[in-house]
Amino acid sequence: MAMGRCINHPDRETSYRCQKHDIYMCEECLECRDPDLYCKYRESCPVWFLTKKKGLDDEPAKEAAAAG
Repeated sequence: MAMGRCINHPDRETSYRCQKHDIYMCEECLECRDPDLYCKYRESCPVWFLTKKKGLDDEPAKEAAAAG
């Protein structure tokens, strides 16, 4: 797997690459930059998949805080 340097943390190597913007992101920075805009790479994008999964994992915590 290809490795690159995180756009926000150049000291970190990562394999997470946004194909649309051609940038690398470490796990800390991993987030889709344009979630509401069309992306022809979305179906095969690990950044989108992991961002979406992270959002689902956070949903119960958000609901609990709102009910609080």
